[in-house]
Amino acid sequence: MDIFVLLYNSGTDKEGIHSIELKGRTIVLMFEEKDDATRYCGLLEAQDFPLPTVEMIDIEEIKEFCIKLDYECKLVEKNFVPKTAEDRLLISPPQKNLEVEDWEGDKNHNKNIDLNTIKENLEKLL
Repeated sequence: MDIFVLLYNSGTDKEGIHSIELKGRTIVLMFEEKDDATRYCGLLEAQDFPLPTVEMIDIEEIKEFCIKLDYECKLVEKNFVPKTAEDRLLISPPQKNLEVEDWEGDKNHNKNIDLNTIKENLEKLL
């Protein structure tokens, strides 16, 4: 089955895949529909994030990639409706992104805690 992923610097030696961090896990988003992937790219661009390209790829290739790097992958199905705050991250990017220079850094080095974001998220629960 072919799905769509978001790639940065596609086709170069600095190619990277878009992912989100959730509860200490790296999650690679896979989209069933190209339109959903394109919309997500637009939301990233609106946050002044570098614009990725939408690339079609076999789902098994992404699953193998994720297993190899100890990442998770989540499929955003056609007509996906989020049921939780975490589900919302699958259709709308988080408010805070890693800086571009952090992409190539040590994986454990990037686990900075943003207390203001945590506080805001907890306040939203009330």
